[in-house]
Amino acid sequence: MAKSIVEVAIAILLHKSKVLVGWRQANQHQGNKHEFPGGKVEQHETPEQACRREIYEEVGIGLKDWHKFDVIQHEYDDLIVRLHLFHAHVPDQFLDLIHQPWTWYSRDQLQNLNFPKANKTIIERLVWSHLIKISDLLPALPHSDAQFYWRNEKLNIVEVQQQLSVLTDDQLNKLIINFSLWQQLDSKLQAKIQTIHLKQSQLMRFKNGELIVGKRFIAACHDAVSLKHAHDIGCDAVFLSPVNQTETHLEAKVLGWDGFSELAENSDIPVFALGGVAPKDIEQAQKHHAYGLAGIREFESIE
Repeated sequence: MAKSIVEVAIAILLHKSKVLVGWRQANQHQGNKHEFPGGKVEQHETPEQACRREIYEEVGIGLKDWHKFDVIQHEYDDLIVRLHLFHAHVPDQFLDLIHQPWTWYSRDQLQNLNFPKANKTIIERLVWSHLIKISDLLPALPHSDAQFYWRNEKLNIVEVQQQLSVLTDDQLNKLIINFSLWQQLDSKLQAKIQTIHLKQSQLMRFKNGELIVGKRFIAACHDAVSLKHAHDIGCDAVFLSPVNQTETHLEAKVLGWDGFSELAENSDIPVFALGGVAPKDIEQAQKHHAYGLAGIREFESIE
């Protein structure tokens, strides 16, 4: 007998790098587990309409701007659920309107909560490493928890695919490549690369609704305008630079920690400090509202 498929709309609600989470009662399917807000899609609704309705009914707020996050299908013993995921940023003025017992958790805390198995992919996308190593050399791919941005601008696409093809799925999950390079990969490798980088010039050409659903995007930003645009089109995170002066960009206007903090403080997505920073600066960076750090020379020792 074929299992029934249940269409569900789920909301990832974000505020200052925190995520809204609830608790499923024991009498519910997958009860006694944490959950993101949402519910079943009714026959007369689109998934986005269902998401908006459920958030208004369950959480108590009505949000205007939503971004498609992913579509995930998971088979349980008794049924199949198809999750239609959307994400949105919650403004400060809505915080007091949120119903109890919904609770804000940091992204790191999500890994320790008891979610249904269908949510595993969601958690993996929301939780970033706090260190991102940048290099032109793929063999420098770290074995630690750090993520790796392969900033390749020399190899042709055949050489690129040859190097990527020997990596494990776990290594590919940690890898970040630029959008232009990702576009040239074959479909098999495109599917395995989860995180895509946008230069600021690429970022500013995208409009809301144009990002690839199901992929994680991190954009390079250098000012308030680009940072706001990354939020507006639904990026997952940003590199914000340069914090300090670097040998390769002596002419660049630096933000300094105060300038960085002023921009990062109001971000609802993770902001990685880049430019003249080292892993040892992580505590200082987080005091200035950074989620993490990214770098080249000072990150070479990360294995």
